[in-house]
Amino acid sequence: MHTHRTTYIHLTSPLKLKTLAAIMRFIKASLLLLCTLGLSLGCVQRQELGSKKNPIKMSLVPGQDASVLTENGKALIDFLEKETGLHFQVSVPNNFITVVETFGTKRTDVAMINSFGYLLAQKKYGAHVRLVGTNKGRAEYYGQIITANPKIKKIEDLKGKTFAYVDPASTSGFILPSSLLKKLKIEPKETIFAGKHDSVVSMVYQHRVDAGATFHVPGDGTDLPDARKLVLTQYPDVYKKVRILTLTQSIPSDPVVFAKDLPPEIEEKIVQGILKFVATANGQETFKKLYNVDGFKPTTDKNYDPLRQVLDQIGKSAEDFVK
Repeated sequence: MHTHRTTYIHLTSPLKLKTLAAIMRFIKASLLLLCTLGLSLGCVQRQELGSKKNPIKMSLVPGQDASVLTENGKALIDFLEKETGLHFQVSVPNNFITVVETFGTKRTDVAMINSFGYLLAQKKYGAHVRLVGTNKGRAEYYGQIITANPKIKKIEDLKGKTFAYVDPASTSGFILPSSLLKKLKIEPKETIFAGKHDSVVSMVYQHRVDAGATFHVPGDGTDLPDARKLVLTQYPDVYKKVRILTLTQSIPSDPVVFAKDLPPEIEEKIVQGILKFVATANGQETFKKLYNVDGFKPTTDKNYDPLRQVLDQIGKSAEDFVK
């Protein structure tokens, strides 16, 4: 039969007390070292943001062909790198919501995003806005409903027809146009999401759908800066064949949005770099190709309240459109 022996530590001995105190000091010092090391690594990581190993991550909302966005995005970051001394990495996520979610996964430090996407990124991840795009001084745009079907003369003719939207999170390419149709009790026979504004225009032009929804930027009478221009090279007669049936109410222009934990000094360098770049001829051309803007101006979250009010009128919140 085995006898279990329990060993008790008696702390009456001065030697044992000293030994226990030494062990406790060692544990405390070790914990302190680990904490300090962890904090140091965190500080180093923050200090290294903008280095080659840890570049600033910029995302571009995929409103048109990814190659166009990538090429012009590179022109932007090339300028920013020379101007700020920081290193950047640009990406074009697969869809509008993915851009929003990259703020939550720490894969985006700064993004050029659509207005609705900003509302979602702000509410979910605390992202904040600093700049808004302008076109000839105006910081607003619209949704437009377009068609190439000669039998469709007015918006009511869309009942029972096929219709193409851009993306469930596109303000001009879905949210406001779909709300307008719903308000007018116009129900298409079939709806699809094409993913990009240029794709919608192409489908309408090719008569693959009867109508579609894209963006519209007010012109000055000498140009037609809406989504049709994205396919002008491919379809030179697109402005003749594809007509605008109606516009939605105005939308605050697309903003430049920053992650909530981006160091303020880095954020300010990026803001000033973007403003300096868009003031150049090359910068204006780049941003026109990116998002049809020719300038930027400072903005705040409050300027996007009108869009929030539109969602309230519809009876929806930002999250409702992406469930």
